[in-house]
Parts: sequence; C-alpha cells; structure tokens
Amino acid sequence: MTAQLQTARVAAGTWSVSDSRTRVSFTVSNVGRPVRGSVACRWGEVTVDGGGNPLRARAELDLDSLDTGIRKRDSDLRTPRLLDIDRHPVMAWSADRFTRDDEGGWTAHGELTVRGVTAPLAVIGTPEPDGGFLRVRASAVLDRTTVGIRVPRIVIGRLVGIEIDACLTPSRRP
Repeated sequence: MTAQLQTARVAAGTWSVSDSRTRVSFTVSNVGRPVRGSVACRWGEVTVDGGGNPLRARAELDLDSLDTGIRKRDSDLRTPRLLDIDRHPVMAWSADRFTRDDEGGWTAHGELTVRGVTAPLAVIGTPEPDGGFLRVRASAVLDRTTVGIRVPRIVIGRLVGIEIDACLTPSRRP
C-alpha cells in the first residue's frame, strides 16, 4: 500500500513502514450513509532500486484493530459473512509492478488478500521525502465483491475507498 516513490528523490534500499505514524482509513456507504473507519498497519516495506524506482511493496493490516466508532458495527464486520476476522485477522497487500504518472506519482499494481481470498488492487500514490523519512499519501478503491463480500448494496456499498498516509524509514541499503 505504500509503494509510490519518486524516481530522483528516493534513495535505493528497503524502506519500512513506521506503524505508529502510518494511518489507513476507509469509507463505505452503510444504508446510504458514509461510514468511516480505520485499521492499523502492522508491517510494511518498499524496496527501491538504484534509480529510485519501486521494485516491490508489501503491507499487512491488523483487522483486530478495525474501528468504525460503533462497537456493534465493528462486531458485525468480524463475522464470517463479512471480514471473517476471527479466522483471518490479517489483510495483506503486495505489488511487484509499478507505473509512473506524469506528475511523479506511481500506481502500484498489486493484490489484496482478505478473508482468504485474493483480488487485484491498484494503489495510486505520491511520495513526499521529509528529511530522513518518506511520507506516502495514497488511495485505492476496492470492489468488495471481488473478495467475496456479498451483501445487498443498500446495506453496504459495493465500493470501499481506501486512504493511506504512510511514514517510511530507511531500513536496509543495497
């Protein structure tokens, strides 16, 4: 989820997600009204080549941390019909293919695994080097039906908007 890096401004090596400074949030409609929530990123890293191009990205989200602000709704999301968190407490995303846009951002063409189901998920983001850190702001749209969540659209909207504000620190240099 955090694989968007500018070519000329990012040092080669592996960049690790700072879980305490990274925020992953989502928005989906529930009975026609927007619901916002968040989930913690428990681990992630981006590997960058000598030219500053991303080579691969990986992230894991801790679904036990899911919070929409309403305990009953969070409990409902844990059920096998929805996220099946008791059996699958981790949501994983990875990408090995990237395309650069004209404004210095990247699209990371990856796969999301949730509920034991894997589906494509492209994440679009822009890097912002900040001293020794790298801040990446990114977004994605997930069609929940691609990961097997099938409930009437009136109950839960089909599209889930995902926003990522990630802080990465250098962990290894080539």
